Amino acid sequence: MNPALLRIVKAPAVQALLLQCAAFLPTLLAIWLLARGGFAPSYLTAALLQGVFAALLARWRGLARWWLPIQFLFPLAILGAGAFDVPPWLFLAIFLLLLAVFWSTFRTQVPYWASGQRVWDAVAAQLPADRPVRVVDIGSGLGGFVLDLARRRPDCSASGIELAPLPWLGSWLRARLTRSRARFLRADYESFDFADFDVVFCYLSPAAMPALYAKCLAEMKTGSKLMSYEFTIAQRQPDLVIPITQNGVSLYVWDF
Repeated sequence: MNPALLRIVKAPAVQALLLQCAAFLPTLLAIWLLARGGFAPSYLTAALLQGVFAALLARWRGLARWWLPIQFLFPLAILGAGAFDVPPWLFLAIFLLLLAVFWSTFRTQVPYWASGQRVWDAVAAQLPADRPVRVVDIGSGLGGFVLDLARRRPDCSASGIELAPLPWLGSWLRARLTRSRARFLRADYESFDFADFDVVFCYLSPAAMPALYAKCLAEMKTGSKLMSYEFTIAQRQPDLVIPITQNGVSLYVWDF
C-alpha cells in the first residue's frame, strides 16, 4: 500500500469511521433477530445497537479510551440531528467550514491551538541577539507568532508552515495587509528539510511529538534548537524548561 495512503488509513479518526461502517452488519443482524423474536425495533434501538457495536469494535482495535463514548454517541447524534428540520445545505456548509479549518487533523491528530504573547516573548528571548537566525513555526495557524517575530526581529527570517487552507489564508492575508516580511507557506512540514532552519517552533499535540523528534534528529544541524510549547518528547528530556503559565504549562527547548 502507498505509504501516504497507509498513514491516512491508520489515522484514529479514519479507523473510527471504518469501525462505524463495520458495526453496521452486526447491527442489522441484531435487528433481524429482534424482529424474528417478535420485537419491533425502533430507530432509537437501532442507533443504540450501532453505538454499542461501534464502541466494542473501537475497544477491540485498541483506540484511545475517549473514542469509545464518541463511537457510542455518534449514531445517536445523527438520529437527533435528523429530528430537526435543518436544510441539507447547512450541514454541507458547516462541514466545508470545519474542513477548511482543521483539514488534516484526522491524520496528524493536531487540532488548531493558539499559543499567545507570553510564549512568543519566551521564544524570542532564546534567540541570539547578535546575529540573524532562520525561524520556522510548523503548524503556524493564523500566524500570530511569525508576524510578531518578524516585527521585533526584522533581521531574522520568520516563516510559518500551515496545512489547513483557511488558517493559512488568514495568515497570508495578514502578512500582505501589514506588509510584513513574514512568509507563510501552505504545506505539510514533513516535506521541509529542517536543516534549512536554526530554530523550529511548534505547538502540536502529544501524538505528533515522536515523529517530529525523529525528523529533528535526522535533519537538524548542530547548534539549532527545537522549541515546543506545552508538549514534550518522551524519548529525551528537554535541555531547558521555561514556565509560561501558573498551572505549569511550559516552553520546552532542545539543543541539537
